[in-house]
Parts: sequence; C-alpha cells; structure tokens
Amino acid sequence: MALLDTLFGRQLATDEEGEQRVGVVTGIPMLGLDALGSAAYGPEAALTLLIPLGAAGVWFIGPISALIIALLLVLYFSYRQTIAAYPHGGGSYTVAKENLGTTAGLLAAAALMLDYVLTVSVGISAGVGALISAVPKIGDLELQHYPLPLCLAILLLITVVNLRGVRESGAAFVLPTYLFIVSLLAVLAIGVGKSTLAWLSGTPLEAVDVPPPLVDEGPQEQFILWWLLMRSFASGCTAMTGVEAVSNGISAFREPAVGYARRTLTVIIALLAVMLAGIAYLSWVYGIEARHENEPGYDSVLSQLTAAVVGRGWFYYVTIGSVLAVLALSANTGFADFPRLCRVIAMDGFLPHSFAHRGRRLVYSSGIIGLAALSGALLIIFDGLTDKLIPLYAVGAFLAFTLSQAGMVAHWRKEGGAHAGMSKAINAVGAVCTAAALVIVAVSKFIEGAWVVIVLIPALVLLFLSVRAHYRYVGKEVATTEPLDATSLEPLVVLLPIRGWSAVTRKALRLALKISPQVFALHVADDEKTMDELEDTWAQRVQQPAEAAGLPAPKLIIVYSPYRKLFAPLKQTVSDLQKAHPNRDIAVMVPELVPTRWYHYLLHNQTAQVIKAYLLFSGFRRVVVINVPWYLSE
Repeated sequence: MALLDTLFGRQLATDEEGEQRVGVVTGIPMLGLDALGSAAYGPEAALTLLIPLGAAGVWFIGPISALIIALLLVLYFSYRQTIAAYPHGGGSYTVAKENLGTTAGLLAAAALMLDYVLTVSVGISAGVGALISAVPKIGDLELQHYPLPLCLAILLLITVVNLRGVRESGAAFVLPTYLFIVSLLAVLAIGVGKSTLAWLSGTPLEAVDVPPPLVDEGPQEQFILWWLLMRSFASGCTAMTGVEAVSNGISAFREPAVGYARRTLTVIIALLAVMLAGIAYLSWVYGIEARHENEPGYDSVLSQLTAAVVGRGWFYYVTIGSVLAVLALSANTGFADFPRLCRVIAMDGFLPHSFAHRGRRLVYSSGIIGLAALSGALLIIFDGLTDKLIPLYAVGAFLAFTLSQAGMVAHWRKEGGAHAGMSKAINAVGAVCTAAALVIVAVSKFIEGAWVVIVLIPALVLLFLSVRAHYRYVGKEVATTEPLDATSLEPLVVLLPIRGWSAVTRKALRLALKISPQVFALHVADDEKTMDELEDTWAQRVQQPAEAAGLPAPKLIIVYSPYRKLFAPLKQTVSDLQKAHPNRDIAVMVPELVPTRWYHYLLHNQTAQVIKAYLLFSGFRRVVVINVPWYLSE
C-alpha cells in the first residue's frame, strides 16, 4: 500500500469527488492541450504535403489556414450549444444516440475512441519530434535513432499522472501549458511586429511570391494542384481534433459546470485560432518550408519560425521546450476524455462494466490503462513517427463532429423553444461543413492509411453490439422469479489437493471436516519418499484423531505421476467423484499461502491460483472451489 500511495496518492473516498473538480485555469491544461498542441503539428502537416510545390507551396498555407479557422469557429458555436443542451457530458455519443438512434451513437463512440487513441499517439510522437529537432544529440547519443523509447517513456509518465486523479493531472500540466501559450504568442507577436515595422519602413521582409501558374499548364497540372491542396487541407484539419474534449468532460468542472465549460471552450478556441493564423502568416512572411521528419537534419516548422523571429538564443530554447512539453502532454486530453466516454458506453452495456467503475483516486482506471495500452501499441507499430500516424488522424474526429451536429439539429427540432430556429441553423451549418470536411479527409487520406480507420470504426461497432448481446444473454440466463428450492439437499463431497503434511494442510482438513462428512485428500506424487512418508503417517496424523472425535476419517488418495503432471490426475479424480456421487456437488478446497510482502509473490509458484483457474475453466458444472488462505506472519 505504501508503494501505491507513493505512486498514485492516497485512496480517495467517494464524497471527496467535489474537491477533484476544476475551473477554467486548470480546465485548459486538462482538456485543451490537444487542441492547443495541434497548433504545432497541424500547420506542419499541411505544409509537408505542399513540399512538391517548393517555395510556392508556402503561399497556399494562408488560404488553407483561413478555411480551417472558419471551420473551427463553426464548431465552436455548435459545441457551445451542445454543452448547454447536454450538461452531463457524453459528447457526440450521447447526442447521436438520443437523437439519431443507437447505431449512430455507436458510430460516434467508435470514431471518438479511435480519435482519442490517435490523439495520444500523435501528440507524444510530435513532442518527441520537437525534442529531436531542437536537441538532435546529447553527447554522442543521436536522439533521431530513438524516437520510440522516448515516446513510450513519456506515455508511461502521463499514464501515472492521470492515475493519480483529475485535479492532479490538470495541475501537473498548468506550468508547461501556460509557458507554451505565453512564449508562442510572444514569438508570434514579435514576428508580426517585425514584419509590420519592416513594411512601414519600406523594406519588407522577403516573402514568397505568388506561385507559378501551374493551374494554367493544362487539366492534369490543375488536378495535381487541387489534389495537393485538398490533401494539405485534410492534414491541417488535425488542428481541430481536440475541439470536442470540453463537451465530453463537463463532469470534470465544478458548479456551475456549464458556465465553466463554455468559458474554457471559448479560451481554447480563441487561442488556437490566433496561433494558427499567426503561424500561417509568419510561415508565408519568412518563407518557412516543412521538411520530412525522417530526413537528416530535420527541423520542425515551429523551430524554423522561432529561430527566424528571435534567433537561437535562450528564448528559442524556452519556446521549443514548452512546445515539446505541450505536444507530449497534449495526450492528456485523450486521457481526460477517453475514460469518461468508455464509462458512458459501459453504463449502456456496450463495453465491459469495469470501464464504469472508479479506482482508488476517483478516476476510471480501466479506461486510462486501456488507452495507454492501445496508444503504446500504435506507437510501436508506427515507430513513434508523426508522419506515419497523421494519415490515420482526423477521420474519426470529423465523423463524430458530423453525427453530433446532425443530432443537435434533430434535438432542436424536437425540443423547440424561442431560439430553436437559430440554434438549429447553427448546428445545420456545422453538420454540412464537418460532413464536407469528412469527405475531403477520407478521400485524400484513404490510400495513406485512412482506410484503416474506416475499417476499424464498423468493426468497433460490431464489438459494442457483441458485448451488449453477451450481457443480455447472461441477464436472461441468470434471471428468475422462482423461490428457493430447499429440497433434496445433500452434503458436499470435499476434495482437498495437498502437497504434503503441513500446518496449511492441517487447517484445510479441519475446515473440510466442518462442512462435510466425506472428505478426500488428493496427493499427486512425483517423489516416492514424500509419498511413502505421507501414506505411513496418515493414520496417526489424520485418521485416529478424526475417529477419536467421532468424525468420519478423511480418505487419502495418492496418484503417482512420473512425468510431474498435476492437472490431469486432478481432473480425473474430480470426474471419478462426480460419477460415484451423481446427486452431490463436489467442493475442491484449495489451500493457499498469502504473502505479506509484494516480493514474496516472486518466491512462490502460485500453484493454488493455477489450480483454481484450471477448475473454473474445465467445465465441471457440479464443482465449487473453496479457497483456504494461510497468511504468512510478518
């Protein structure tokens, strides 16, 4: 317990939940890191796909970013309404399920779950990319060769922090979040100021000219250009993937939760829009071009931009360090919302019930651990490289956006009210815009990897439905209105597997005699000396004391196993007892040492646990397993 308290903090009581809720200041790091951190990799993802256009590609980042910001604002107004209409959270899943039906809700849930897994993986990999860009070597160690170990180490750190609780996870990320906001906004302000002063002085900074007339060279060139622009827009849309986080996490805010959630969303969207606009403008002004992540001498867009504006002095390292921290920690948004989403789905019976249970720190530990495992697997599969992960990103988010907005249109149609018409119009615009973006993202990224997400979403829906079907089947099987049947009650037949004579065996035999007049002790022998000693002393140690007390003596069954097999003789003995006593249940009593120190488990072979698992999965319908613990002294 001391080790658990050190790692995860003391156990919290249920009535302490109110103390774990947050306000705007802590809510931004907890739920906004994904959105804010995407300002670092969203523009870069868009610029990377414009590399074939050379310097001319930089010119297009402005119009592409303007479209993304416009779509971002549409989503902002839409989700403000969603927060007010659904103050208990649930986001796209709840909205779609209640207004469009269960299938639409499950599609939204599957899309969101995949998006959160990718949020964690992309955020961490982008953070490691920023680290490698800023500090390519530590001594003789070239970090470019070790992106995966760095990603997994950061993932482990974030997992532990989130297992400590909601408030602590938000508070732990306050400093890096606000350092990132202040430093990046300062870089953007200085860059805009420099470009403005240069323009006013008549010597503007050299900017990229309007691109060459590629579109005038024929229909093939026009198609290539528009295809590149569409793919660039699709990759840039990754900057919007964290927008829904606040509507999913309303329950994390203190009262009035809706007010705090709306203010938090407003601040996050405003900061993100300013960052995207500033990065796009300065990339154009300074002619910043993206580079492929796996190329030697890789330098990220933000690293180039910061160096161009303030040089590579101390402020450069402060800014890039904060970018690294926020990108790596932006995974926290996934950890904040994925467990809550799993809880809502589990309460509806579409996920295992363990996802709805809170752990020692009032967080949904199963969801946190499951997300860490899935994200770790994804990082391993794609070597921890952002370029490989980006093509999978955004499809799930925009599917969830579209279903949520369509669900809100249906919601206002049913609810009505004084402002229902305007609200419905806002959500309808949001649905159309996000649906169009979804088509663009899916088509342009399909070959690069989006097809994986498109296949996984219906597969997850089938998984949800199969879980629900299982729970319904179990419910029907165990449900009954019949009263207790107190007839034909026969005592148990007890079978006690023993290794030899010990205090543990003595205790187990005493318990067996208390509950049954018919006790069998089974010794599977691979050592003739131990077998002979047990057989020779059985009468003195067991039979005579039992008969003296007026009890039927336990019978000793010895099976010699020259090949050291334990389970086959145990199974055969249980089968023989069932045949000999067809109207009685068999109780297999398993003695077990219970260590008092965690390291004691490494010193014992856990045979009792294996025996219990074997019996439970052997399919014996009339066999019960009774555990007899022997607690080791301190």
